[in-house]
Amino acid sequence: MSYSKYNATAATLTKNRTLGSVVPGSGLCVTCVDGCVGMCEVGKSSYRAGEVIYPQPFGIMTTAAEKSYPVDFSHFQIMGGVVGAKGIEADSDKAIFPNVKLETRIGQAPGIKLRMPVVYGGLGSTDIASKNWEGLAAGAALSGVVLTVGENVCGMDMESEISKGRVVRSPELERRVKLFKDWDDGHGAVVVQANVEDGRLGVQEYALQKLGVEAVELKWGQGAKNIGGEVKIHNLKKAQRLKERGYVVLPDPANARIIKSFDKGAFKEFERHSRVGMVTEEGFMKRVKELRDAGAKYVFLKTGAYRPQDLARALKFCSKAKIDFFTVDAAGGGTGMSPWRMMNEWGVPPIELFSLLYQYCEKLSKRGEYVPPIAVAGGLAFEDQMFKALALGAPYFKCIEMARAPLTAAMVGKTIGKRISQGDMPVYIGRFGNTLEEVFVCSSELKERLGKDFEKLPPGAIGVYSYMQRLSQGLRQLMAGARKFNLESISRDDIVPITEDAARISGIPYIMEYDKEEAERILEG
Repeated sequence: MSYSKYNATAATLTKNRTLGSVVPGSGLCVTCVDGCVGMCEVGKSSYRAGEVIYPQPFGIMTTAAEKSYPVDFSHFQIMGGVVGAKGIEADSDKAIFPNVKLETRIGQAPGIKLRMPVVYGGLGSTDIASKNWEGLAAGAALSGVVLTVGENVCGMDMESEISKGRVVRSPELERRVKLFKDWDDGHGAVVVQANVEDGRLGVQEYALQKLGVEAVELKWGQGAKNIGGEVKIHNLKKAQRLKERGYVVLPDPANARIIKSFDKGAFKEFERHSRVGMVTEEGFMKRVKELRDAGAKYVFLKTGAYRPQDLARALKFCSKAKIDFFTVDAAGGGTGMSPWRMMNEWGVPPIELFSLLYQYCEKLSKRGEYVPPIAVAGGLAFEDQMFKALALGAPYFKCIEMARAPLTAAMVGKTIGKRISQGDMPVYIGRFGNTLEEVFVCSSELKERLGKDFEKLPPGAIGVYSYMQRLSQGLRQLMAGARKFNLESISRDDIVPITEDAARISGIPYIMEYDKEEAERILEG
């Protein structure tokens, strides 16, 4: 059985000529015919070269890996019961799912209050993030969750003012922070992330001291790739400007031959790449102190699906530095333009990575060492996945990080809003009505909450808020079924593996061994 798909995918706009007959290992057509124009990845690479490494069309889509891992969250079932309740009085009139509490806090006291255990991951300088930020920011603030401004925003902002290698003004970062704060009611927070280039530019110091940001996040990587971020640039002057700012830009926009080739239309886009970080304990501790000295109330770390020793390193450094919040992003995620094969083939998959993380947390905890609140990420999109992830790492996993799913909600909400204003509703949507209030089921709730300000709310934000409301209700229902009425009550025995591989990897007993002793005791009693 092959877990990977090769040579033909919607992500790279490629397909096989012999759709029904494909070589499993390579993905090549069983018969490769002289005369084919090259619709597959190999064929397309013969005339577009490195362009085919990346998902397309860039700037108007998000993408995530399509590799099927041997074990995933569908290999676990959520366990319910008929006895008692935790987190609430065991009374049938009180233990109802609307009474499940999803509120939590992250970070050291006083902590950031959240209405639900969700963090939006770093959405950075990609066009898709910028174009949908209005809806994401307002939707996140109204939902009471954390929103992270991702890497390279200041460096990619052509209006940024940079003096002596440090950013002193960035209208784009200012816009992103303000759009969250405009709707902030004391829950959630806007967090500014930094990679190598951001660190050199002093982006986080600027955000802390000039924009009123209280939380910052250091970034070691993400689940979709183990290299720095990359985007496509369609403007020669911008590509040259970014090279001047220290970015790696391919092909070289200062090369006369490349300029001539671009002007002739031989290629239409440059690639901007970031650098990989070089982590040391001394450097990490120094940077955390610098950020706290610069005014950060909360310092986070995000790492990706690196090898187990680097996961242990990240957790240990967080423990020593008393980091406020630690996010681990498993393989397979993605929101922007990570190399497609890398997105599918690098890093530790979610169940394995989260199980290792739980083991490492246990080791530190048993020695009395500090374990920071943890969020896990890796393509999670629905309430059952949220519950299973929280249970798999209980009591250490406190939140779920997601990016692609809320971005989808923002894009759909924005699109529906446009179609309503144009009077051009598709049949699939039009059956619900022809106004915002008719189509978006949460509109009446938001109108009552916001009053006249509802008219200012972008449709993308209504989409995000509605999606979060769906997750909130769904998660409450699952928790009530498991007799857990607050997040603190969720435990590892709330889920059970239905495959022996899932049991072996997670360390949770296989379903046929689950509750065995208790069941025997009941039968014998």
